[in-house]
Amino acid sequence: MPSTRGFLNIHLHAHLPFVVNHGTWPHGLEWLHEAAAETYLPLLQVLQRLAADGIRARWSMDLSPVLLEQLAHPVFLREFPDYLRRKIQFAQEDESFFAQAGEGHLRWLAQGWQQRYQAALTLFESLNCDLIAAFRAHAESGSIDLMTCAATHGYMPLLGTDESVRAQWRVATAVHRRHFGAAPAGVWLPECGYRPAGYWQVPLLPDVDPRAYPGFHRIGVESALAESSLGFFYADGHLIEQSAQFASPYSNMMTGDLPSAPPAAGGTDKLYRAWAVQGSDGPSGVAVLPRDPRTGYQVWSGDGGYPADGVYLDFHKKRWPGGHRYWRVTGPGVAMDQKHAYQPDAAAKQAREHARHFIGLVTDSIQGAASVWRDPLVAAPFDAELFGHWWNEGVIFLEEVTRLLAAADTATEADTTTAAPSAVTAFAPRLVTSADYLHREGTAAPLRLPEGSWGAGGDHRVWLNQDTSWTYARIYAAEHALRDLCTDGAWRDGGLGERLAKQMCRELLLLESSDWQFLMTTGAARDYAERRFREHDEAFGQLHRLWQVWRDVGALEAPALETLAAIESQDSLFPEVNPEFWVRGAHAEPVDAPGRQ
Repeated sequence: MPSTRGFLNIHLHAHLPFVVNHGTWPHGLEWLHEAAAETYLPLLQVLQRLAADGIRARWSMDLSPVLLEQLAHPVFLREFPDYLRRKIQFAQEDESFFAQAGEGHLRWLAQGWQQRYQAALTLFESLNCDLIAAFRAHAESGSIDLMTCAATHGYMPLLGTDESVRAQWRVATAVHRRHFGAAPAGVWLPECGYRPAGYWQVPLLPDVDPRAYPGFHRIGVESALAESSLGFFYADGHLIEQSAQFASPYSNMMTGDLPSAPPAAGGTDKLYRAWAVQGSDGPSGVAVLPRDPRTGYQVWSGDGGYPADGVYLDFHKKRWPGGHRYWRVTGPGVAMDQKHAYQPDAAAKQAREHARHFIGLVTDSIQGAASVWRDPLVAAPFDAELFGHWWNEGVIFLEEVTRLLAAADTATEADTTTAAPSAVTAFAPRLVTSADYLHREGTAAPLRLPEGSWGAGGDHRVWLNQDTSWTYARIYAAEHALRDLCTDGAWRDGGLGERLAKQMCRELLLLESSDWQFLMTTGAARDYAERRFREHDEAFGQLHRLWQVWRDVGALEAPALETLAAIESQDSLFPEVNPEFWVRGAHAEPVDAPGRQ
């Protein structure tokens, strides 16, 4: 039987929509605080511990440009320490309540929350309140490889103009360079949403007159990436292995369900190799890494995956007003009032056992593909916020996987012909970043990808359906209006016209965020998402009306200037935004990037 260690690539996609200056609780800035306290700081703690032990994590990671702007925003930097102090105070109040109630174990858990948030505050202050610089330092040490994502997480397959697709990536690369001092090599496609080149028309929507938007030949997503020197991306496994079965992206406007059972072991051999992407006129020079479905299910699923284990901290049951959690999952379908008290030691032990199980799954997949590929790759991308926030013990799991595989490397290097490796190290995969794998192994022959995503049904139904179609009518109108305005060129005045055009670019980018449709479809925060979308649509409309006045008379009166300043202050991000990006036909000039041939 063929045997090889092969490679495991863990990718963490960190992203939140723009919430600064747009509400606090229950939806708004609180989301950013939770993610920073429960995911970003704990991940940095793990990286610190690993580095102290001489271990390089070798994770790939992207922090979306809109997230970076928020982590550096004065509002977050001012409010986050106060949030941590409030969490400490709430835990102290919980401790007093449980002490009076004679609940000794719950009192002890409350003390644990105090210690956890105090540690987060101490770490944040020790990092000079600069999470971005901390991630950058780990990247510069070689522990992680930092990639980028579309500027505001725009859903590539449904954006209405090539200029909008290109602008999302051009802004993204500029923001990444400013924060990290280097150009990104690869990207996370929002929602793993991909569209090849080809003839395209806007979808048939109730509020859209197709005559207003003539069909045309679209560039493929890979072309926009190549133009911005972005050399590789991840795609869902079905785009690689089941392209012939892909249906029309607009054939089903209803939302679907997540799979109820894990995929079969191994999948197809196509899933365990990086591929070159075939463009409309030949190889694009961009590579794609297939997402492994089996490991994805085990880590993601709240029904049958690791997070569903009864010993883990339950995400949904919280004690108000502080929001701290004291109960465990307990079992499938257990009612809230039947949840048992959380046992941290048992949960940590289980997370470490699940880490070993995970490595076994990866090893099985690698051995299954070893007869086809010399060094198979299992690509395991996840939302970063899964670890620590949604799955409390996920950070423990991630650290344990990293430590076990680092130990396997050390043991393998120390093995001699007379000393066989242990069962854990014999064929354990080697951790590798996506960029390093592509430098080492290159890509298989060019592959033409179909259209799709990693969402329910593998198509666009999560983002385009009967509840969200109205949003695309507004997006398409704004995209075309902005392209016409930027192409006209009157904004190049170096003054008020440029200010108006730049803020319209920002509002369009925020309007294009895929988060709004996702939240509407899932119902997780539908009212908030609808309100936010309408706010950015209205801001764009206000700015466009001011533009028309300025274009006609060459000036704006004081109330109009106050309106512009208020919108600029509320949505202050992306200083690199450049209306040139939206000029008809505008594109970047590519340079070499890893993954490009």
